[in-house]
Amino acid sequence: MAAAPGAPPPSTKGSLREDLTCAICCELFREPVMLSCMHHFCKACISRYWRGTQGPVTCPQCRKEFRSKQFQTNYLVAAMVEKVRSSTSDTHIRNLEKRLSESLVSYNSRKEDLICSIRKDKDKMDIIKRVGTDLQVHVRGEFRVLHQILQEEEACMLDQLRREEEEELEKVQHHLEATELAILELQNNIKLLQQSNIALTEFPQLRPCAEVNTAPDFDISAFSSKYMAPLQYITWRRMFKALKPGPAALTFDVDTAHPSIHVSRDKTVAVECDVMTQHTSNSKRFLQCVNILAAQGFQSGRHYWEVEVGSSPKWDLGVASETVNRNARIKLSPENGYWTLRLRNGSEYWAGTQPWTRVQLRSSPQRIGVYLDCDERKVAFYDADDMSLLCLFSKGPRGKVFPFFSPCISENRQKPHTVKLVHYPSVALAN
Repeated sequence: MAAAPGAPPPSTKGSLREDLTCAICCELFREPVMLSCMHHFCKACISRYWRGTQGPVTCPQCRKEFRSKQFQTNYLVAAMVEKVRSSTSDTHIRNLEKRLSESLVSYNSRKEDLICSIRKDKDKMDIIKRVGTDLQVHVRGEFRVLHQILQEEEACMLDQLRREEEEELEKVQHHLEATELAILELQNNIKLLQQSNIALTEFPQLRPCAEVNTAPDFDISAFSSKYMAPLQYITWRRMFKALKPGPAALTFDVDTAHPSIHVSRDKTVAVECDVMTQHTSNSKRFLQCVNILAAQGFQSGRHYWEVEVGSSPKWDLGVASETVNRNARIKLSPENGYWTLRLRNGSEYWAGTQPWTRVQLRSSPQRIGVYLDCDERKVAFYDADDMSLLCLFSKGPRGKVFPFFSPCISENRQKPHTVKLVHYPSVALAN
C-alpha cells in the first residue's frame, strides 16, 4: 500500500494480503488500529501485547517508545481488509468459478455460432457462384438463340438482296448485249454502204438489223424500299414466332365469366357491367366473384401473356388452378389456388399472399406482363412497357392452371372496368 497518513507502509514484495496482515497474529487485521509510528495491528493483539506493561510501551515492529497506550482506529484499512476477506472467501471463489465457467460456455457457444455463421456464409457464396454460373450459361443460351435468329434473318435478307440484284443486273446485261449486237450489225451495213458508194453499180445486200427492245426500267425506290424499311422493327416482329415463350394470344373463356362480365365478340375484352348477362349454368362459371379465366390452360413449359389494364383503378390478374372453387367467395391466395397481383384505389398494388403484401411501384403500369414457368413453379408479373419486375411467386402452382382475370366491381359513377388481352399479330420468319 502507498505510504500515506492513515495507511500501512507499502510492501514492495508482498501482496495486498500481506500488507493487511497483523505482525502479531499473522492473520488479516481484525479491528485494525494505527500507532503513532504508522504501524497497524489488530486492536486485540496490540492490547494483549501491552497488557501488564507499566510506563512507556513500544511498537512491536519498530520498537519506538510511546508514553501512553494510545492508538487510532483506521476505518479505511478496515474496509480494505473486509474487501480482501470477502474476495478470498469460499463463497466468493465459488461465485468466481461459476462466472468463469458460464463465461467460458458463453464464449465457446458464441465462437461456435460465429464458426457456423462463417460456414453458412461460405456455403452461401458457393451457392451464389454456382447459381451465377448456371444463370450465365442460361443467359448465353437465350441470347445465342436470338443471335442465331438474327444471323439467319440477316443471311436470308442478304441472299434475297443478292438474288434481286443479280436479276436486275441480268435484265440490264441482256439489253446491253442486244444493243451492242445491234450496233455491230449497223456498223457492218454502214461499211457496206460506204464501200458501194465508191463504185456504185447496184444497191448492196444489207443484213437485217436486230430489233432492240426498250431498255428495262430500274425503279431505285421500289428496289430499295424493302431494304430501307425499319428492318430492326420488322425483324423484331418476325422474332415473335421464334420466341420461347413468345406472347401468347389468349382469349377469354365465356363459360367461366361471372354474369356481370361482358366479353367482346373476339373474346379479347372483358368489361364489368351493371346488368347481368344470362348464361347457361355450368360448373366452370364463377358465381360469387367477378372473375373470368382464359380458354387456354397450361401445365408444362414456359408461357407469357400481356394484359392491358389502362387507367382502371382496381383489378386482379394472375393464374388460377383448374380446381378452384367457383361457387364461393374465396380470398385470392396461393393456399386457395390463386397467384395474383392486384390493384386497389388506383395506386395501391398488392401481391395476393395471405396476408396481402404491399408492392411499391414508381409508376402505374398500363400493361401487365404475366410469366408462368410450370416446370420451375414460378409466377412473375412485369410492367410490359419496360419489362421491370413487379412481383414474383417462387413457389407457384402444381398441375394445370389458367390465366385469371377480374375487372372487379366498379364504384358508383365510375367508368366500367375493362381488361384487354394484348395480341401481337405474328409475322412469318424469312424463308
